[in-house]
Amino acid sequence: MPPSQQSSADAAPPLRLSLLDQSPIAEGSTGAEALERTLELARVADRLGYHRFWAAEHHGSPMLAGAAPEVMIGAIAATTARIRVGSGGVMLHHYSPRKVAEAFSVLAGLFPDRIDLGLGRGADADLATTHALQRDRRVPDPEDYPDQLAELVAYLDGRPPPDERFAGLAALPGLPGRPEPWLLGSSFESAIWAGQLGLPYAFGDFINPAGAEIAHLYRESFLGSERLPAPQVAVAIAAICADTDEQARQLAASARMCALMADRGAPIAVPPVERALHYLEQAEEPKTRRARRMVLGSPATVRTGLEGVAAEYGADEVIVVTVTHSHAARKRSYELIAEAFGLPSGDGARADGWSASAPDRAAGTVARP
Repeated sequence: MPPSQQSSADAAPPLRLSLLDQSPIAEGSTGAEALERTLELARVADRLGYHRFWAAEHHGSPMLAGAAPEVMIGAIAATTARIRVGSGGVMLHHYSPRKVAEAFSVLAGLFPDRIDLGLGRGADADLATTHALQRDRRVPDPEDYPDQLAELVAYLDGRPPPDERFAGLAALPGLPGRPEPWLLGSSFESAIWAGQLGLPYAFGDFINPAGAEIAHLYRESFLGSERLPAPQVAVAIAAICADTDEQARQLAASARMCALMADRGAPIAVPPVERALHYLEQAEEPKTRRARRMVLGSPATVRTGLEGVAAEYGADEVIVVTVTHSHAARKRSYELIAEAFGLPSGDGARADGWSASAPDRAAGTVARP
């Protein structure tokens, strides 16, 4: 429900809190270490009471190691007990819809009622990487993403796909287990596709912080089904929580430097805070650079910031995206956010524990670079 229709903040249902992990590679470490840290953080999230944990897909990046979410999901689900596990998301334009459907059907069969299939599309680090991943290298990557989505959703629903050549294919191997499909996006096109296909929609505010109108378009376009009778919106937000606002702003320098370097076509591993702060003091940001948003601060500050962004979208779920150089700081951020929202930990006890501007503009709450 849009905020204007709510009688008070207390009348709104509590936010679901979830995590999207991109397996960031800290400077001085390896991709394998980043993947191991993702597994550890998933166990932490499971214990803390987060609703879902999604693994991202990125290719050709010195900063992010998560190239195969379908592999990570199996490993994460096997080492956790309760939390939903999924992709945030599979870059469907690279792959066969049937292959994706079968892979996630197998996961859903192995881990019933815990698997999410988040679907997206995005630019790779370079054209060579895109070409290497293409389904057919004889021609440019086809602009058939909406057709791929329709085919994949038909397989998951047990309906004949639109392409009659595939109407007689065998049932998916993991039945009766089924993954929960989501469409990830940050554009008007993705909102329309999600609405027309009757899919839940996760919007990447950390990529495009101007998505409230897009979420409204999704709701207007939504065609309900037995699988999902009403629209469902989650918003993915970049956030770092620390014991104080100032500590959080300092930690965010690493992600800010990464964002600036990526914009300049020179992506890097996540740098230490000290090096990032030194670089940002001297760097000149491009005037045409699109602002991104980060919610930074102490637990109370971050809770207020996350709830405020969720209210903009009318979202009932926040998916937190956190990139820091320090693995301990990222884990601590998860713990502090869980405490701020009063999440029940997985064992019933309290846990103990798609960037930003200059620190003086962060004001401890919401920063825009």
